[in-house]
Amino acid sequence: MTGPDAHGRRFRGESVARALDLVGERWTLLVLREAFFGVRRYGQFARNLAIPRPTLSARLKTLVDAGLLQRVPYAEDRDEYRLTRAGLELFPAIVILMKWGDSHLPDPGGPPFVLEHSTCGQEADARLVCRCCGEEITAHNVEARPGPGA
Repeated sequence: MTGPDAHGRRFRGESVARALDLVGERWTLLVLREAFFGVRRYGQFARNLAIPRPTLSARLKTLVDAGLLQRVPYAEDRDEYRLTRAGLELFPAIVILMKWGDSHLPDPGGPPFVLEHSTCGQEADARLVCRCCGEEITAHNVEARPGPGA
């Protein structure tokens, strides 16, 4: 069991802990960030991240084994790494972490890059909204209840 919720209940097999077991390590999230912004080849990951090659190899293997990236041949004896559907679904988490870092741990020179929405050309702003009513979801307007796996 994991820690208690606001009502003192304890949940087993908590989803955040399971996700962090897979993607919670710094290099793993940075590899995913690079993949979201178009990096596909081993050398590009190594160069952009200045990551030790054994660490990069281990992270890429973990992400492939977990089904977040897939290895796709692009030349003889060469593969590239592409995000799977499961990997792409982590995009909002990366964007929210990026926006949080820009707001609460700002670089003195400003954000290293901003996201522009392709459809309207405006800077994209990360937020969670209810899929039914469109209202923004905050820590103050949701309640955690036991689900089927509790």
